Amino acid sequence: MTTSTTSESSAAAPLLDLQALVVAVRRRRRFWCSMALLGLFVGAAVAVLLPPPPTAVTKVLVAHQEDQPNDPGTLIRTDVALLQTTRIAGAALQSLKSSEKPEDFMKDYGGTGLTNNLLQITVTGDSDAEAMARAKALADAFVADHVRRTQEAANAEAKALLDQRDRMQAELAQVNKAIGDRSPDSDPKASASIESLFARRAELTSRITDFGQRAAEARTGTPKVIAGTQIVDAPSAVRHSLPKTAATNAAIGLVLGLVLGLAVAAVGTVVADRPVLRREIAANLGASVIAELPHRSGRLWQRRRIRAARERLTTSLARTVRGSAEPVSLLELGCARNTSVIALALARALAADGPVTVVDGLPGLRLAGRRPKPGDPTVVSGERAAAMSQQELRLGVGSVAPGTAWTDLQYLGTRTVLVVRAGHGSAAWLHTVARQLADQRIPVIGVVLIDPDPRDRTDGTLWDGLHTALRGQNERPARQNGTGGHRQNGPGRQGTERPVWAARVPDSDQETR
Repeated sequence: MTTSTTSESSAAAPLLDLQALVVAVRRRRRFWCSMALLGLFVGAAVAVLLPPPPTAVTKVLVAHQEDQPNDPGTLIRTDVALLQTTRIAGAALQSLKSSEKPEDFMKDYGGTGLTNNLLQITVTGDSDAEAMARAKALADAFVADHVRRTQEAANAEAKALLDQRDRMQAELAQVNKAIGDRSPDSDPKASASIESLFARRAELTSRITDFGQRAAEARTGTPKVIAGTQIVDAPSAVRHSLPKTAATNAAIGLVLGLVLGLAVAAVGTVVADRPVLRREIAANLGASVIAELPHRSGRLWQRRRIRAARERLTTSLARTVRGSAEPVSLLELGCARNTSVIALALARALAADGPVTVVDGLPGLRLAGRRPKPGDPTVVSGERAAAMSQQELRLGVGSVAPGTAWTDLQYLGTRTVLVVRAGHGSAAWLHTVARQLADQRIPVIGVVLIDPDPRDRTDGTLWDGLHTALRGQNERPARQNGTGGHRQNGPGRQGTERPVWAARVPDSDQETR
């Protein structure tokens, strides 16, 4: 595949692949399930270790002189705000004969407007008796303050109306005096003046009567407000059920932990950019997925399925190595243990054709340092790979993880099978692996995918990669003069010509995969 083709496919790819995102998040189900369980346990532990303090509740019916049927709740919100004032808190503490500061006491209670005229007061304390006493004192202080404010408002309004009435009465006395000082005569102008005075006296008399009635009404409405503002529900302690509280907190913690875990998993998946689907891994490595091997499991039926899949993989790889004119290596990425097991099983299968030597290039001498078992092939370290005879059948095992010595990979095998764990390497590192192998002129036969997603239905085949895919082995190798090396790869392999397609590698920086 050329670089131009890769650029076109990258440009046509969506910015965010939802399928890959869902698969990657589902593969991290252990993480977000653990987060959900952690939230569950933390919520339950909070209910047990941090029980709510003793709480008392009381309800107060609040009457307002400005009550309207269409009131949106402004008046009751004002009452809630007035409840949270140092004046009411100080009055309640004074009735309790407490030396606590009003500012500190205000943190222990709160008000809630249930309706336009019903106020609920919630108070906490060191005990149920103390909480109930504080709630009673607070409710009494609020009722007394509300009544006092109502009376002061009514008295102020009535006083203003009476003052206005008194000013008009004084003006009326002056009008009456002016009428008494004038005697009726035949002068038309004097008659008109007297008539205007009489009209003014009638107007003043009417307004004086009106102001008197309004002052009386202002005082008359106050007793209704005073009588209507009262404690309708005596303070009572709130009973807390520990099982119910623990269950509620656990459910809340479960939901919060699950949401947080899913969010972290999704963000981590997008940021890490670790391909999981077959098509993504094949596209980034530039090689087809030729086989898969499920992750090991403790379940009996899955063990049998994994054993059968491992046997099929060993048979397929053995057929590939027997038909290859060059040494083949297994290079792992994120699955060193599985690669070691696959390499030993493959070496045992090839032992029927002659002696097989496994070259261990894994970090830490995972194979060379192990204790051999009966029937195991010969395992040598990577340092001895260059000194081995070309007549001997060998199978290299190495790694393409970060920190790999790329120039040493050619001593493990001039052709390779990549054993990659799904979701382990980032897209950038897979590109690096493909580029480094191309620079070392090591063709990739295919990819063995470890721990694939069981719900992945994507195709991991690159249909333009016949020069490296296993299906291309059925093509007749072309013979060219002076090409096609005669490398002996074991007993009975003399005179075998290297296929031209197996030696094809990019000649410039314009072809990479």
